[in-house]
Amino acid sequence: MAAPRSELGSLRLFLTDAHPCSYLAGHTARNLVADPLAVCDTLYSALVLHGFRRSGEHVYRPHCQGCHACQSLRIPVRQFQPNRSQRRTQARNLDLQVSLVEPVLREEHFQLFARYLALRHPDGGMDDATPDSYLGFIRSSWSRTFLAEFRDADGRLLAVAVVDVLGDGLSAVYTYYDPAAEARAPGTAAILWQIEEARRRGLAYVYLGYWIAGCRKMNYKTRFRPCEVFINGDWRSPPETPVR
Repeated sequence: MAAPRSELGSLRLFLTDAHPCSYLAGHTARNLVADPLAVCDTLYSALVLHGFRRSGEHVYRPHCQGCHACQSLRIPVRQFQPNRSQRRTQARNLDLQVSLVEPVLREEHFQLFARYLALRHPDGGMDDATPDSYLGFIRSSWSRTFLAEFRDADGRLLAVAVVDVLGDGLSAVYTYYDPAAEARAPGTAAILWQIEEARRRGLAYVYLGYWIAGCRKMNYKTRFRPCEVFINGDWRSPPETPVR
């Protein structure tokens, strides 16, 4: 259920200081952050519909002067059909077993998270993660969050997806995986699983966070077709981009 419009209209928003953009070299970034004392599960779902995203207890949306490159992207799951590459990824991962667990600290999860950051995102701002900062990142006190564990036939943990349940869909908050398993494309496998899970739950969308047309490492998001991006207050098809 969406929050009443009056509740959105009265919500206090805070603007962060400018900081170097993580995605576009030479750019600075600022975020609008919803009042943490006001956010609840239903308000969070309404904010996601308006292009916001969660990180820990904070719900934010980019608000950069002169730049509107970050656009929230979602997949309408009923219309989605995997392409040839995604079908190959599904075939490579038929042996994976998925379990849903609570977002609490597990040493196995934290070690995988730390290894993933060290090898995939060195100097990305989270590579000095501690157990406390990890927990503060993946969960909040008000969101309906679960962790999806992906294990191979031998029980080895290959990936963990942090997922929020919204009023109309699932939000793919973050996925981390074993870099040694990269040939399996575990990140893609996790998104494909979330699309199927949303269908099983009768939900309409999977929200993938922000897409930037000029950022190569964001290109994978528009390979899930059809997809929609939040532009000028409305959800619409993204500009044509190469699909590989």
